[in-house]
Amino acid sequence: MNKLIVSASLVTLGATGLQAAYAPGLSPMETSKPWSVAATLRGFYDDNYNLAPSHSTVTATAKSSGGFEVSPSAKLNLSMEQTYIGIGAVYSLKYYFDRPRPKDDNQIELTLKADHRFSQQYKVSFDDSFVYAVEPEVAGTTLSSFQKQNTGYLRNRGKIDFRGQFTELLGFDASYGNTWYDYLASEVDGSLPAALNRFEHLFDVSLTWQAQEHLIGYLGYQFGIFDYTSDKFVVNPTTVPDPQRGTDRDNKSHSFYVGADYGFTSQLSASAKVGYQYTTYDQLSGTQSNPYADLRGTYTYLPGSFLQFGLTYTRNATDQVGTGSAAGIVRDQESATVFASLTHRITARITGNANITYQRSVDNGGIDATTGKSLDGSTDNYVLLSLNLQYRINNNWSTEIGYNLDNLDSDVHDRSFTRNRVYAGVTANF
Repeated sequence: MNKLIVSASLVTLGATGLQAAYAPGLSPMETSKPWSVAATLRGFYDDNYNLAPSHSTVTATAKSSGGFEVSPSAKLNLSMEQTYIGIGAVYSLKYYFDRPRPKDDNQIELTLKADHRFSQQYKVSFDDSFVYAVEPEVAGTTLSSFQKQNTGYLRNRGKIDFRGQFTELLGFDASYGNTWYDYLASEVDGSLPAALNRFEHLFDVSLTWQAQEHLIGYLGYQFGIFDYTSDKFVVNPTTVPDPQRGTDRDNKSHSFYVGADYGFTSQLSASAKVGYQYTTYDQLSGTQSNPYADLRGTYTYLPGSFLQFGLTYTRNATDQVGTGSAAGIVRDQESATVFASLTHRITARITGNANITYQRSVDNGGIDATTGKSLDGSTDNYVLLSLNLQYRINNNWSTEIGYNLDNLDSDVHDRSFTRNRVYAGVTANF
């Protein structure tokens, strides 16, 4: 089922020298051996697995069920003198006792990371994540393409990044990211694949300046392409005049930004990008401009205890299509997302984790097919909260309990919902 994966990366400042074993970002446990395997067994209770609306004008009501989850995983880390390669695989099977068939949900994630340092001045890195999942609305920090259908999907997100230094003070960072979405429902008129199957391309280049020992400034530009792949109509073509196809929502964006990475102290570091984003649509009329922001920080206040936080502001795809006509289609959304993640070591064996994300997404264009009202400016206010308490029995075994809240408050009728889940389990790690 849906999970929130909130990523708030640690800020790396300055250049590091070559080491006998090049292992960027690995923990001492991960560098102690090249491989690790783990397995988690959980019991859970879900009070709204069908994501029924909170205040519905239809007959849908929330369905609840207990169940269990089995999740094995494996990692392989290969650290060489100037190269690191990491491979990971996670599988999750959730079984619902009281849900009609199918009673099981399956999720697979495969990851590949490669990092090579040519010299102290130049390095290249590659990061790829392939996912098969159900309820794919949570696909990153921004809850892009939010949708309420239990529909399987495939997603592959890859990025290659090349960094270098012209001089001790001046350098560059150039990257290309590609994300592919393929929803597995039948690709017919009015289907989710017709509205959301796409490639997202992002080219990013910036010049960097080592202003101080712990301060790096940069000036950058991003070029984004949303390439929708379905030639099916986003709605039933017999219901509206001038229906639009999935490919009609293709768009391109230009983002200009300034930013900095700064280490305030050995405990507090932050990264910030702020700028302007301009979007044009290949087939649909109109253009859009909005602020662009990506702010992140980490504060380590005690050994094993730290806070990660951030804010993003950008555009994203949406499952909302409105009437689906040229005049009534929702083009995309403008979203502001605030997130925070707290890890606190309560004792040597007990660790608590709390994660919260709030996203406010505003529809761009569109007319509600049911009410006939304008959707332009309609908002989705989405809150995700997760709480987890882990007790480490020894280096190989641990137990945990947790709670997840999903809450959507939307201006669109029959879209708001609340979902609560609790779980308890045990994990073995070798």
